[in-house]
Amino acid sequence: MGGTLTIFFAILFAVAASVLVIGLGLKIAQYARTPAPLKIPTTPAPLTKPGVALRLAREALLFESLFKSNKLLWVMAALFHAALAVVLLRHGRYFVTEIGSVVALAQPLAQPAGLAMVAGLILLTARRLIIARVRYVTGPSDLLMLALLLGIGISGIVLKGQIHTDIVGVKAFFTGLLGFKLRPLPADPLLMLHLGLVALLMIVFPFSKLLHAPGLFFSPTRNQTDTPREHRHLCAWAAKLEEKT
Repeated sequence: MGGTLTIFFAILFAVAASVLVIGLGLKIAQYARTPAPLKIPTTPAPLTKPGVALRLAREALLFESLFKSNKLLWVMAALFHAALAVVLLRHGRYFVTEIGSVVALAQPLAQPAGLAMVAGLILLTARRLIIARVRYVTGPSDLLMLALLLGIGISGIVLKGQIHTDIVGVKAFFTGLLGFKLRPLPADPLLMLHLGLVALLMIVFPFSKLLHAPGLFFSPTRNQTDTPREHRHLCAWAAKLEEKT
């Protein structure tokens, strides 16, 4: 039974990683090819490319526009994303033989970050269910993604604090996969659930609304300079059409 589960999860994560990498690559390529025929940066906007880069960095790291528009939602989103970053960093220990200094710094923060991540998800879910105007634009996929993330977070917290699994075996399994070696995975039901949900998230990620992460960098309202008077803006297809006429 243990051997069958090991083979199943090895295949599952190989498929999930392939879908995640290829799917993200195709989506990013699609974003890059999509023309931006209008000059539409949200003002006040930077006048130079370094200014645009700084603005994108503030958006990606600090959620600047969200902070200006909705402080309460910003707190929820910042709590979730900051905690998620720590959790992901801490999980790096399962994929390397030697733990680096940055990953080591995240180790003591693992449980508080996990709790903060789940708290942020609960607040974001409650917002979608309680506030009428937000509930009106909430679809089943929005709630399913929140439920999936909550399932991953809660099962991870229980594994960490209550039902301890063989983390040495888990690390051996994943480092083995990276080296194309099959090593036994601990046959722990809760671990199976946790890993199954993670694999499912990896598979659906390239096709979900969670793609706002890379999509931000291709948004013309954020990645354009505010220079419509100084430079005429033409997308590639419009420029070719103008050359012919």
